Amino acid sequence: MAEPSAAKLSPAVARVVAAAVGVGGAAARRLAAGAAPVRRAWRRSLQVRVVTITLIASSVLVGAFGYLVVELSTRNLLTRAQQAAVEQLRADAEYARGQLATLTPNDRDLPSTMHQIVSSRSGGGRLLALIAPPGVADPVATRNAPITTALSAELIGEVADGNRAYQILTADLEPDLGPVTYLAYGQPVPVGWSGPPFQLYTLTPLVTEVNSANDIRRTVLATGGALVVLLAAVTALVTRMVVRPVRLAARTARRLSAGLLDQRMTVTGEDDLAMLGASFNQMAENLQRQIVRLEEMSRLQRRFTSDVSHELRTPLTTIRMAADLIFSERDSYPPEVARSAELLQHELDRFESLLTDLLEISRFDAGFAALDGEPTDLALAVRHTVDALAPLCARAGSQVRLHLPDEPVIAGADRR
Repeated sequence: MAEPSAAKLSPAVARVVAAAVGVGGAAARRLAAGAAPVRRAWRRSLQVRVVTITLIASSVLVGAFGYLVVELSTRNLLTRAQQAAVEQLRADAEYARGQLATLTPNDRDLPSTMHQIVSSRSGGGRLLALIAPPGVADPVATRNAPITTALSAELIGEVADGNRAYQILTADLEPDLGPVTYLAYGQPVPVGWSGPPFQLYTLTPLVTEVNSANDIRRTVLATGGALVVLLAAVTALVTRMVVRPVRLAARTARRLSAGLLDQRMTVTGEDDLAMLGASFNQMAENLQRQIVRLEEMSRLQRRFTSDVSHELRTPLTTIRMAADLIFSERDSYPPEVARSAELLQHELDRFESLLTDLLEISRFDAGFAALDGEPTDLALAVRHTVDALAPLCARAGSQVRLHLPDEPVIAGADRR
């Protein structure tokens, strides 16, 4: 079990950890803030999404095609270089076998002959190395001493086993040339002696092939990049042609919703987008016609309500005067007539209240009414409303329970 002190961080370490967490959090917040416009553009712009997806897809396809072209071209260049190197190696081996056939391992002219073979067959950047079998005083003949050190042990082992083998290596063997890529081939050269044969190695520079491969790579890269940019530009142009009418339709729809009913889209051509614009304009025209008709009906309704309210005021005033006179003399009438006078007075009050409400509604519909805000106890208003509706609730078999606070609930409101 660990010591308790080992499970805790020292104050210095804790401060360092807290600082690192703070720096990481700040960097994450800055990154999120920087990526917010990109995410917003991705969500809101169809053109951005289409162009981005096209750019990514075309980059992948062009990259894969370019890699295939470069790989095949490089392989073809290497194949041709190998074929030429093998033909040259065979000729070098035949020449070396002819020169060495008349010599013995102890011949004093063997080292000079080996150097003569290497010198005569080298040239044009090609380097040769001839290795004699064991027992020769000077077993290695080369124009450049580091040649044999540049060869891999695997290549030397394959040639020692009697096989022709090759490898591609990069070495600094020629003065003032720097590192050069070579195609190294090795082949045994039997001369009729008992024992292992000679080993002949040729190093052919691949400068031309490497330069050609680099040129192909640069050409494919430049062409692929230009193609991707061209595809992105074409996609952006085509998408803009498609998205622009949609944006115009959205802008026109927003103006229509804001009340500008005379807004229309500009229709050009006879394609699908033109049909969309024409259909949108037809829809806007129908909506405008319906809205104008509804507004006219609403205006007529408000006018009718206002006219009815005003026209009923005059007969109501006359009836009110007669009803007040009858109600004031109700004590001199028989009980049933007095009751009728009270009912008449109550219904007239109710009718007058309804007429006032109707006139107030017409004023609100016309936009001429104004609220008279004053401190109002909402609890009292609720209690009066419930009391007024109590008979209706009783007839419906419903029970209303009020839970009102003891203190007044004051709000600025119109009592009506």
